[in-house]
Amino acid sequence: MRILDHTIIEMAEDQNVITNENFDSSETNDDKCTRTLDVAKTPHTRPTSFDQNLMFIEAWEHLKRSVVYYKGQEIASNFFILQHAYTRATGDYSLSHRLECHNGMKLILSVCLVEGFGTFPTLLCADGCCVTDRRMGVSGYPMEIQALFFMALRCAVHLLREDDGKEFSKRIEKRLQALTYHMRSYFWLDFQQLNNIYRYKTEEYSHTAVNKFNVMPNSIPDWVFDFMPMKGGYSVANVSPTRMDFRWFVLGNCVAILSSLATYNQSMAILDLIEDRWEELVGKMPLKLSYPALDIHGWSIETGSDPKNTRWSSQNGGSWPGLLWLLTAACIKTGWPEIERKAIELAEHAADVQGRLARIL
Repeated sequence: MRILDHTIIEMAEDQNVITNENFDSSETNDDKCTRTLDVAKTPHTRPTSFDQNLMFIEAWEHLKRSVVYYKGQEIASNFFILQHAYTRATGDYSLSHRLECHNGMKLILSVCLVEGFGTFPTLLCADGCCVTDRRMGVSGYPMEIQALFFMALRCAVHLLREDDGKEFSKRIEKRLQALTYHMRSYFWLDFQQLNNIYRYKTEEYSHTAVNKFNVMPNSIPDWVFDFMPMKGGYSVANVSPTRMDFRWFVLGNCVAILSSLATYNQSMAILDLIEDRWEELVGKMPLKLSYPALDIHGWSIETGSDPKNTRWSSQNGGSWPGLLWLLTAACIKTGWPEIERKAIELAEHAADVQGRLARIL
């Protein structure tokens, strides 16, 4: 896991851009997507270098299953991220240079890079199409999807072959610049920005408008004022016209650190927030997927009274120890290992206690 952490960190810090050419084909989009799925379902042998690392074997098999059986922008992003992590760790480009794999990457990019009224520079996402795969009120432009999309685009410029031309490279660069500005400016929340939002004027319609999404100050939930420390900050869960979801989601914020979507100061502020609000964001078993959990009224409306996502369980504020590797990688990149060690020791202690209780029972 440490190998993958350092590989992703090196990948995020690498700024080199490989030029790529636009993918031109006479097939319709439906035909191309059908053909790509058919290829995904066809069994392929793994690259021989996969056998040197059990982690990559497991990740490769999971990716093949997810491409065939699951939906969502998250899978498309993971496709690029896993491939680039593999090539950086092994130096083996035979997988990414396969014709079917290369065409699949181009098909994904041709869909994701479309500039539409409701999709530029972020990606529009339906509820339940990310790590929260059940209704949790995250439809719109969830932070997690945007961070993974940003990371996937940075990976894509290294995976596409040089002989493919410059068109994709130009489109990716343009999207990265717009997405970086959008996420750092409109999704970021700290004490100063919270005060600014509280004093926003509404119904501003000129290019000089400060409240560009017409967020209503009265929509700020009470818990945010107690939760936000003087030192620290995070990227909110969702921003769309007249709506700002102030919830904390650990996956989107950690990926923002790893991919360099967050600035250095923002990255340090995120870890400051985790340290300052340890009980709320980490708890007895690291890590809380989201904070705060939806109350009874919100749970009923947003989830449709989903019994799996009751308050403080599963995706509704539940603990996800499997995400510790993300926090570990973020701490390695920012040079703050103390938080990582504290979280791992807490998880080990909780697991030991649970193991003793299980043996007693």
